[in-house]
Amino acid sequence: MSDVRYTKDHEWIRLEGGVGVVGITDYAQNALGDVVYVEVPEAGKALTAGGEAGVIESVKAASEIYSPVSGEVVEGNAGLDGDPALVNSSPTGDGWIFKVKLSNPDEVGKLMTEAEYQAFVDGLD
Repeated sequence: MSDVRYTKDHEWIRLEGGVGVVGITDYAQNALGDVVYVEVPEAGKALTAGGEAGVIESVKAASEIYSPVSGEVVEGNAGLDGDPALVNSSPTGDGWIFKVKLSNPDEVGKLMTEAEYQAFVDGLD
């Protein structure tokens, strides 16, 4: 399963084997504005689906980053330390926030597909 899934909190997850790469959506980075700081979770941190994983701060606001799935953080994106604006320029690419080893892969199936997420976002405007 290589497709991307989404949460109502505007996080995305892309599976690469048993590891999920997580970031925030283009919609979320647009709403936040210029990102100035990202607190990424440390490797080894246990996360639960829907639980707080980190914090993202922009010129407009600070917002929590929630984990779409349960598991253990295997890597935080160190590149965001020196260049948090990667979240703005490449939210689904180089601006990923953390990688998590899934403890319950079935949770991914409960997340929205791209089409479902787009319909959800369209309903917000």
